[in-house]
Amino acid sequence: MAVPKKKTSSSKRDQRKATWKRKANLQAQRALSLGKSILTGRAKGFVYPTDEEEGGEE
Repeated sequence: MAVPKKKTSSSKRDQRKATWKRKANLQAQRALSLGKSILTGRAKGFVYPTDEEEGGEE
């Protein structure tokens, strides 16, 4: 017979939610940092074609 599962405690639920939000916040910070570095031209680990590079190929 099917038996209902035990109820998850609110602290366990909140802990999981906090972990999820922390990961999302970290990714958002990294994306913002990468965007800023691309705009200033200081990006080292991200290849981003600029208008100057595209004009030389044609």
